[in-house]
Amino acid sequence: MGRPVAFITGSSQGIGAGIALEMAKAGYDIAINYNTSKEKALEVKAKVEAEGAKTAVIGGNISKLDDIDRMFEEFFAVFSHVNVMVNNAGITRFAPFLETTPDMFEILTNTDWRGSYFCAQKAARSMVENGIKGTIINITSNHQDGCWPQASVYGPTKAALNKFTHNAALELAPYGIRMVSIAPGYTRNRDGSPGRPDWTGRIAHRLPLGRVCEPWEVGRACVFLAGEGAGYITGTCIYMDGGALLPVVAENTFFSWDK
Repeated sequence: MGRPVAFITGSSQGIGAGIALEMAKAGYDIAINYNTSKEKALEVKAKVEAEGAKTAVIGGNISKLDDIDRMFEEFFAVFSHVNVMVNNAGITRFAPFLETTPDMFEILTNTDWRGSYFCAQKAARSMVENGIKGTIINITSNHQDGCWPQASVYGPTKAALNKFTHNAALELAPYGIRMVSIAPGYTRNRDGSPGRPDWTGRIAHRLPLGRVCEPWEVGRACVFLAGEGAGYITGTCIYMDGGALLPVVAENTFFSWDK
């Protein structure tokens, strides 16, 4: 079937763009998905093609089931198969529990949970039909286990996606298809442009590793999880949050009793 192909949702910027570029460097052809940022998707396309990868740029909102159907039609018009599906697209919204609206609940649930579910299903069906022992990677968040204020919808959607990873991995194992998840924490995902300040400098000192994650690091984790070296890993999650969920990290006060 030639070169392996990776389809990465939400890959026009941030973590998704980092994943696309690292997988291209590792020898994958890449399908780049965007919702509203076509210009940025084309910028990622240029970088991916510079690594020798065949690319397709596919627009679509994964919160809409009709868009998912169309996205995969466009994907298979370019590529004959999919080896790696990375469900990265998602939105982050917060609101106090007492002020959360049905509209906010619906958009978060449909994007961060339902959309990834049915993208995974589409990819898995193709893998089974083509006899491909592929990998599906779900990008969740350390919110699936940690508790932060105003995340009574966002956190549970990520927990649902991680639980789905466990259940679907069990069903896909007989086909040689693996499903895993990655739970990033604070990740450099902004460019510091006006109106969208770079907040990473304000939080890094509070993390045990003393810095935030870079998108390329999540990309390299995806390369590893999709490769032969991870061939016995399925139905589990890798946390990439610099130790943010470890006990007593509200302030970085390690060994303070010795001072």
